[in-house]
Amino acid sequence: MVCIRCQMVVKDVLEKLGLEYTYVRIGEINIKENISDEQIKQLDKALRKSGLELMDNKKSVLVEKIASAIIELVHYTEEQIKVNLSDYLSEKLDHDYTYLSNLFSEVKSTTIENFYLTHKIEKVKELIVYDELNLTEISYRMHYSSVAHLSNQFKKFTGLTPSHFKELKNKRRGTLEDV
Repeated sequence: MVCIRCQMVVKDVLEKLGLEYTYVRIGEINIKENISDEQIKQLDKALRKSGLELMDNKKSVLVEKIASAIIELVHYTEEQIKVNLSDYLSEKLDHDYTYLSNLFSEVKSTTIENFYLTHKIEKVKELIVYDELNLTEISYRMHYSSVAHLSNQFKKFTGLTPSHFKELKNKRRGTLEDV
């Protein structure tokens, strides 16, 4: 569960099953009472219908927590972290970064850094499409050292410059008369 909508789906499923919870966070839920094996099966079945799954393997849960922390940082937090990503994740998840990195790469077949950068580029694409900020403002918001750094990384991941990406987006938009 890596988005706010997923949290809402999980809360809805828990309520429909009559399971009281103390919190539902991205990648984690805390149910107030002990639940039976049958209730766990019902919960898992209901979550799967919504495209989610119940995870009880501690390593899988930790990998999802890493992914959730990165997604939350990139997509839902405006504030720049004061330390580097490895220190941030180690502190937030209370594990050695080398362990987190190796586990994440093993399960996701990509590095934490690549996952982080991919999400940053996706957020940049979103901001370009919204067309509310210029590249300098996007660069600042996404914590790039310069527009050139953003542009180089964007081209490396997409094969396009941010300006060319924006042009393609604008070309796809036609007027009603053009249809």
